[in-house]
Amino acid sequence: MLQKIAVVEGRVRSCPQIDPPMEHVLHGGMYARTCRLAANVIIVSVFIKVPTVVIVNGSCYMLAGDKWHALDGYNVLPASPGRKSIFVTLTETEITMLFPTDAKTVEEAEAQFTDEAENLLSRQSHENDLVLVTGA
Repeated sequence: MLQKIAVVEGRVRSCPQIDPPMEHVLHGGMYARTCRLAANVIIVSVFIKVPTVVIVNGSCYMLAGDKWHALDGYNVLPASPGRKSIFVTLTETEITMLFPTDAKTVEEAEAQFTDEAENLLSRQSHENDLVLVTGA
């Protein structure tokens, strides 16, 4: 399945890229990153190597494993390590991923959940990012 997703990812990356606002929160040993997407957007995640919780608020299709899932409203999902996902938004959609971490910076947290950090949208531009690191 990862090979099939890689084909889609190559096609998506050949299209004009978006710069969605990203919100990063490091607090209490947890890292949360939220991506706010417009309607009619396709994104392919990087390879996620740790278990996380994913919260999706909006209306979209999500490819998880080898199945498409229609999500509508507010959804809290357990997400296994060793995955890539595809999201196709139908309305404005917010996607939050969170996991426990000992990271002190966003860059450290990103390196903990993926070996593809250089492909993250948050590494492409920081114009719209909000970062909150409490030190707690």
